[in-house]
Formats: sequence, structure tokens, C-alpha cells
Amino acid sequence: MSAPPRPAAGPAVPAAFLRRCAAWTMDMMVPLLAALGLCAGRIADGAARAAAAFDALAHAMARAMVDLLMADATPFDLARRWLDDPVQRTAITALSDAIAATVWPPLALAALLALAWFAAFEASAWQATPGKRALGLRVADTRGKRIGIARAALRHLAGALSWVTLNIGHLLALVPPRRQALHDRVAGTQVTQAPGTGGRLPAWAIAWLCLQVALAIVITAWLFLAAHAAMQQAFDALL
Repeated sequence: MSAPPRPAAGPAVPAAFLRRCAAWTMDMMVPLLAALGLCAGRIADGAARAAAAFDALAHAMARAMVDLLMADATPFDLARRWLDDPVQRTAITALSDAIAATVWPPLALAALLALAWFAAFEASAWQATPGKRALGLRVADTRGKRIGIARAALRHLAGALSWVTLNIGHLLALVPPRRQALHDRVAGTQVTQAPGTGGRLPAWAIAWLCLQVALAIVITAWLFLAAHAAMQQAFDALL
């Protein structure tokens, strides 16, 4: 690892919120992609199970809907039938188990890899992960000094509190003057921004954030269309 760059003249300032977001998402790509690669076989098996379970659920729901519509039932009767139908409960249980088997192993591995990634880099001479360093950020204690590996690990682990508070813990990074997120307050750290980095994000960082929003929209639309197609196929098979 090369020596860290010499800081620009002038004091560092609390890091801007979007700059922190861009840096964090770039850094998380490394452990996440590594975990997905290592768990590729498990993910493929779980995805096949989830697809089969979802098809079974769609067929069960379609059959219940057709039966009740033929009997001139009300929407309330339909909802009650869906809740009481043992076939649908079995299909829902199978779907939830398949999703858990697909999602949790890579997430758990990614969390362990991320702990090593963030703690090691933030305790290093860089005082920053590669993503933070690219955007002129560094992690220090409240006096501006370099933190050790134990505090860096505590900071990362305390990030779970920022997630379980429905991101309110992350939004605390918007509060002046120190702009500390909840996990920074727990660990006694702060994220600062080099004075020469300017107030605006670089164009490439803005493009990176926009790409994430676009991907989220595409994935949501794909899931909706896939569910619609499964229900349509189930109805076509019954009618």
C-alpha cells in the first residue's frame, strides 16, 4: 500500500452526505461481488427453488380466485380463502424458505468480508477505504487523529444500528456541526472531507449514484412483470 497523499492546505471539514453515500456504495461492491461469486452455486439452486415455489403459489391463488368468482364470492371471501387455504400456506412457506436460502448466505458472507475491508482500510495510513479516498474522505476520531483497528471494527459493526433505525442513523450525518452518523457517534469517529475536494460531487460519482437509482427501478419493474406473467400463466392454465 502506497503512502497516503499529503493533505491540502487548510482544515478538513465534515463530509457531505451524498459524498459519503457514493463512497460507501462503491466500497460495498467489492465484498458483495466476492460473496456472490463464492455463493454462486447456492444462489442458483435457491433461485430455482424460489421460482418453482412462486409458480406453485401463483397457481394456487389463481385456482382459488377462479373458484370463488364462479361462486359469485365477494373480495372479502377471496381474501379469507387465500389466508385459510393450506395449499397456499404451504406454497408461501416454501417460497419464503427458498428466498432465505438464496439471500442469507451471500449476505452473511458479504457482511464478514465488509467488516475486514472497512476496518482494515479505515485503520490504515490512508484512514479511508478506496472509495472514500477517491472522493477525498477520511475517517478519524473526534480530535482528527487516526483510529485503530478495534475502533474501526466497532464503527463498522455499529452501522447495523443505523440500518435497523430505518436509516435514521445514517440521516444523522446531515446534522451539523460534525455531521456524525449514529455509528460514528457510537464509535467516537467522524468522516471528514479534504478542503480541496470542493462542494460538488465529481461527475463520475453523480453518474454512479444515478446508475444505482436506475438499477433499482429496473429490478423493481422486472419483479413486477415477472409476478404478473406468472399469474397470467396460472390463469391461462386454468381457463
